[in-house]
Amino acid sequence: MLPSIFGENLFDDMFENVFDTVRSPLYGKHGKNLMKTDIRETENSFELDVDLPGFKKDEVQVNLENGYLTISAAKGLDKEEEDKKGHYIRKERYAGECSRSFYIGDSIEPKDIKAKYEDGILRISMPKAAPKQLPSGKSIPID
Repeated sequence: MLPSIFGENLFDDMFENVFDTVRSPLYGKHGKNLMKTDIRETENSFELDVDLPGFKKDEVQVNLENGYLTISAAKGLDKEEEDKKGHYIRKERYAGECSRSFYIGDSIEPKDIKAKYEDGILRISMPKAAPKQLPSGKSIPID
């Protein structure tokens, strides 16, 4: 077993994936493990299940702007708790925020989206947008 000064793995920093740029001030290099999302397509809708462990319902927000559905979560720690419970040897929980965006298009309105947060999972349901009819093929004259 390696000493804790090396983190989870001795080679974490040495062989870090250069293409992996997902970092969060809340969870550092482990930010890529945050907000894991499953997206299901049903006959009439899209269903998203977003993992947000450790967050309370009032710390999570869902916004729709310019066709982007943005999920954000912010967490703060109680500083007074530290004085009551003694001396910390290791502290891994931090205050901060994280967010993730999905492009869903301009045809869905906020009133059409349903969201529910329960047991650390945010469930979002949105209807499928009706496909736009393309104009029938018409010849374009060439000058």
